[in-house]
Amino acid sequence: MGRRSVVHVVAVVLLVGALLAAAAGLQRVREERYPSTALVDSSLYITSGKTLRRLTAGYNALAADVYWIRAIQYYGDIKLKQGDVAPTVGPVRGAPADYSLLYPLLDLTTSLDPRFNIAYRFGSIFLAEGYPGGAGQPELAIALLEKGLRERPDKWEYMEDIGFVYYWWIHDYHAAADWFNRASQLPGAPWWLRSMAATTLLEGGDRQSSRTMWEAIRQSAENDWLRRDAERRLSQLVALDQIAALQNLVDQLTKRDGTPPSGWTPLLGGHPLAGAPVDPAGTPYEIDASGRVRLSTKSPLFPIPLEPQRLENSQGP
Repeated sequence: MGRRSVVHVVAVVLLVGALLAAAAGLQRVREERYPSTALVDSSLYITSGKTLRRLTAGYNALAADVYWIRAIQYYGDIKLKQGDVAPTVGPVRGAPADYSLLYPLLDLTTSLDPRFNIAYRFGSIFLAEGYPGGAGQPELAIALLEKGLRERPDKWEYMEDIGFVYYWWIHDYHAAADWFNRASQLPGAPWWLRSMAATTLLEGGDRQSSRTMWEAIRQSAENDWLRRDAERRLSQLVALDQIAALQNLVDQLTKRDGTPPSGWTPLLGGHPLAGAPVDPAGTPYEIDASGRVRLSTKSPLFPIPLEPQRLENSQGP
């Protein structure tokens, strides 16, 4: 390459650099003088999915993509304005976010493309998530997923998602367990959904229903690991029943003496050789300083998914 060519290349590079710098400066001035508007208009001119399908006949899938993108922009724009960090203490800062168009946008998206899997699953999270991360409308999240189920009754994932909405945001453990169990019965559903249903019932305080479900899992288990896990869970349920009975005795003794017992001897009629009560795995139960009966951390059954205190008033066998 000759000297003249090198000079020419350098001149072109410098010119391009100068033009880019000028363009960046011009864009900065433009944004300062004419701020950009919101990504999404705060109104919907068409709210009927059927009407929109007729207007976009032949391009329904493309229109669904457009509305899905619009829903994401709408959701994201509000999150940016509200901030995405909730206060750890005290009242919520600022006014609640207005996500009033979120469900209509998702409804239109899934009406245009009734098999838009991502719109159902991610859209339900946007709707269910509490302020400031989402709309705080779990009932609409469930409505969206049930709409998907009407189109795809074979989608166990939608049933699982409904179960999680009930579990995390509504705290209805019986409803959550029911949806997990229903999902587990569909072809292709993972085996652990039945285990999740049984564990969720236990978290809701329903020991008897949890026991019934774990027993069914034990009897129908298709592999040894699942059968052993079911047997362990059933032993944990027995332990919870025993803890409740022992706690009743400890509470009576504490009420009588004014202080909780420091060990099991007072409950054994003063006969230390009688031995401390043991759990189904053969490990002695413990009494802490506050008088609470608990499973030993050395027990093969430890930890039980739920603190025994929360289940003391639940129905036993």
